Amino acid sequence: MRCPETETFPVPHEWYQSGGLIIGGIASQFYYCIIEDLFKENPSQNLFDDNPHMVTKFYQHILALAFAVKVINENPNLLPNVTLGFHIYDSYYDARITYRNTLDLLFKMHRFAPNYKCDSQKNLIAIIRGLSSDTSFHMADTLRIYKIPQIAYGSFPQEESEIDNFLSFYRMVPNEAHQYMAIINLLQRFGWTWVGLFVTDDEGGENFLQTLEQLLYQHGICSAFTQRIEKVARFDMLGEFFELLDRYYVGLTNDKANAFIVYGDSQTLTWLRSVIFLRDPENKESLTLRKVWIMTTQIDFLHYFLQDILFNNSAGETISFNEKREMRGGLDITNMITFLNKSFFRMKVGCVDPDALEGEAFIIHEDMIVIPLSLCNDHCHPGNQKKKKEGEKFCCYGCVPCPEGEISNHDDMNDCFRCPNAQYPNKNKTACTEKKITFLSYEEPLGISLASFALSLFLFTALVLGTFIMYKDTPIVKANNRDLTYSLLVSLLLCFLSSLLFLGEPSKVSCLLRQPTFGIFFSMAVSCVLAKTVTVVLAFMATKPGSKLRKWVGKSLAYSVVIPCSLIQSIICTVWLMTSPPFPELDMHSLTEEIIVQCNEGSVTMFYCVLGYMFLLAIASFVAAFAARKLPDSFNEAKFITFSMLLFCSVWLSFFPAYLSTRGKHMVAVEIFSILSSSAGLLGCIFATKCYIIILRPELNNREQLIKKCTK
Repeated sequence: MRCPETETFPVPHEWYQSGGLIIGGIASQFYYCIIEDLFKENPSQNLFDDNPHMVTKFYQHILALAFAVKVINENPNLLPNVTLGFHIYDSYYDARITYRNTLDLLFKMHRFAPNYKCDSQKNLIAIIRGLSSDTSFHMADTLRIYKIPQIAYGSFPQEESEIDNFLSFYRMVPNEAHQYMAIINLLQRFGWTWVGLFVTDDEGGENFLQTLEQLLYQHGICSAFTQRIEKVARFDMLGEFFELLDRYYVGLTNDKANAFIVYGDSQTLTWLRSVIFLRDPENKESLTLRKVWIMTTQIDFLHYFLQDILFNNSAGETISFNEKREMRGGLDITNMITFLNKSFFRMKVGCVDPDALEGEAFIIHEDMIVIPLSLCNDHCHPGNQKKKKEGEKFCCYGCVPCPEGEISNHDDMNDCFRCPNAQYPNKNKTACTEKKITFLSYEEPLGISLASFALSLFLFTALVLGTFIMYKDTPIVKANNRDLTYSLLVSLLLCFLSSLLFLGEPSKVSCLLRQPTFGIFFSMAVSCVLAKTVTVVLAFMATKPGSKLRKWVGKSLAYSVVIPCSLIQSIICTVWLMTSPPFPELDMHSLTEEIIVQCNEGSVTMFYCVLGYMFLLAIASFVAAFAARKLPDSFNEAKFITFSMLLFCSVWLSFFPAYLSTRGKHMVAVEIFSILSSSAGLLGCIFATKCYIIILRPELNNREQLIKKCTK
């Protein structure tokens, strides 16, 4: 084939420096307004118009390559006996031109002939591509055929299948997946859950959306809107152009979304800046100036060759590639501060290092940033939980107070939760407060009152017992079985003392002793009352002529009543302690703000058996006393016993509903009060009149007086 003498489609921009080894480059500095082919006339032979637009900033990429080649050529230690050169074209952000210029890099020196090398040989060793991912893929379609290494310095999405196909493709930046997680971490750190998305309307933008939107959903973040942006302005279609401007500007002025994520290249950013300027050239609407723009590295990336290669660059940094031909390393988080005069200052505020230890991969210096809100609605503050709004995204929600007994201690909690058993919610339902441990102690007023009452009754009973011992030979003491009287008073003494076991913090010993002790002593007291009544009845029945009951009247009768009745209660308590003994426990649920230290009775059935048996003895005493109430007064205590048993039964019948309706120390106080009041009732009803006669009316305490009353 003969090489052509002239070029059919001349390219307006190229940079060339000769050398033994040539490094090719496709820059992205210029772009032209594209005129759509409407197929109404023959296509123009001129691919370019006379009005190119230039991104001045990207000229530094060309200068960087030229400078690097110059430094290497001047250093004999780097590539001895080898001279580097370069040949650079522009992509013009257009696929057709990118394919054409890639072929130029491969085959052209002075004339263009695809797949033929004309004139002198050009030893092309590698090609550096531009920022755009599209540019890289367009170049890779051609370069992989000729096994020319392609080095990319812009970040872009790349599927696993594409990596396998482009074996000569190397990336000088870390994998873009690191950027995605860095964006998620950034949004979570500042609580931005309502964000706008601007992406290029191409395959790269779609890949970005598919990946990022899934990550957003997984981390509780919603997109307020998604706006796809044309990569190249089409000024030949002004109607559609202004429709695009209006559509873009609606997203920019979203009043709730104050954080925007922009995916694309520098052309994308130029587009957005143009939208802001054309709609608000004097910056009168300042809403857009207060937005947070989160941009990926495609916007502006310049990084400092191949798999299995490891070296240090001139800055002392280690350069190497992983198994996917991606450069190892991290990313910087940069805050671009824009001023009113359109100048800006770039400040590093953090970094992303995927190779760092857990917890150190994402670092952000919050004190260097002014943090706005970007939410669909205000936060649900502690004490409230989120409530979904029908028909809206999950990031838009209402707030409702926590249910009773639950709290929320952070903003935007999905559900309130219950405090641990040892804590309770505070008034605002924002925190848990430690419950106070409570029991009926000797130090508090109620405990002091009950203890004083019990000791007073104990002393008074001891005084009565002492009086009866002192006047043991008087008729009134001897009249109704003196030994039973002593036994009854001793039993009442022990009943008053047993009530003290219910005071103080429950322990294993006190829990074991208090109910059985009270039950046995009280049963002894009631048994003595029953024995007194039976003795009176049998005594009068024995006075009848020919009665055979006379031999039963005496101490043996009293003992045959008191001992068996008390023994039965002792057996019940012993079985209780052997099968299911009481034990101390913490009741954390009965009261909201208190933990009750109490005795678990072990077996509720046995507890009520003890009370039931005691109540049965009282009923028996009441029936016997009621039957003997009309016997002569001088020897008869039946009326007093009847009244005392009536009082006793009334107290314990009232005990059950009061006991079951209270909790904590008040439950214990109810039982102590029942013990003291019923015991005091027995003491007062049976012994008050006798003490009155012994102490205040001693003239009535003689045999003649008693016989006289009996005769009457």
